[in-house]
Amino acid sequence: MSDFAERLIHWQKQHGRHDLPWQQTRDAYRIWLSEIMLQQTQVSTVIPYYLRFLERFPDIVTLAATRQQEVLAYWAGLGYYARARNLHRCAQEIVARHAGRFPETAAQINELPGIGRSTAAAISAFAFGQRQAILDGNVKRVLTRCFGIEGFPGKASVERELWALAETLLPANDIETYTQGIMDLGASICTRGQPRCSACPMQGMCVARQEGRQGSLPTARPRKPVPERISVVSIFTDGHHVLLERRPQTGIWGGLLALPEGTPEMLASAWGLPSGSTVALPELQHSFTHFRLTLRPQLCRIAHAPTCCEGSLEWLPLATIGQAALPAPIRKLLTSPALAAPDT
Repeated sequence: MSDFAERLIHWQKQHGRHDLPWQQTRDAYRIWLSEIMLQQTQVSTVIPYYLRFLERFPDIVTLAATRQQEVLAYWAGLGYYARARNLHRCAQEIVARHAGRFPETAAQINELPGIGRSTAAAISAFAFGQRQAILDGNVKRVLTRCFGIEGFPGKASVERELWALAETLLPANDIETYTQGIMDLGASICTRGQPRCSACPMQGMCVARQEGRQGSLPTARPRKPVPERISVVSIFTDGHHVLLERRPQTGIWGGLLALPEGTPEMLASAWGLPSGSTVALPELQHSFTHFRLTLRPQLCRIAHAPTCCEGSLEWLPLATIGQAALPAPIRKLLTSPALAAPDT
């Protein structure tokens, strides 16, 4: 077991990543932000968001004092928006309960909104040097392959086995290097498809390598049909503004601006909106973690946008689409060439 940690630490020092913008720091805020953004998102995608977010929200106090809508605007396009909402709530809780100072123990960090056991362990290791095991998706893949762990890693009994193994493997020293190393190994060598086994420091002890089972480990999630949802959305526009609706805090796209659901005729009748010429635009599909959504947009051109509207509705200037807190598929629809000029 100790050989695993020694190999990993040696490999990380020579071949691991050392120049990411959230490395070479003990600032718990920056480390926390990177860990949340990196959940189910690739490093290359995260980096520009991370840098832009820090420029606007350089510390916890600034983030906590900002309206959630602006936080969501800086997150727009990164997906999994519950992360942004929890990030904002977490900053407010740290200010209220910890006087703006990030708690130092993994147990305290794990109590904060949106921070699970593995993320809390990573923050405590990188920011405070605490000896804690992590178990994200990359680490699960490394451990199941290297030690031949059977069963879907998301199953409770298998996950318990992996946690116990991860804790057993922890080195006495160099916990930061070890933690970064096991992340790097999963991200760059022991990848989901076509792992680079010839460059892996564990090739001499890896069960999957020895038995040719890299393709079957980790065990895949039991397959279920992906639910399909269809939503008709209306794009009311006068060529300069578009009608949007603020989504509820819970559910998909919580707190973001999105197109109202329903046909133009139905919405115009319900909300007293002006009517106009209507044309169907091409469908747009978007995949979530647990279902696939098909948007069927209906473009309704009106002469003039009303000066005000009720409740959660908002007329957004089209010129500000790039800065608005919009889900990626809605932004894609609103930047369609069909909105740039009247249909003929």
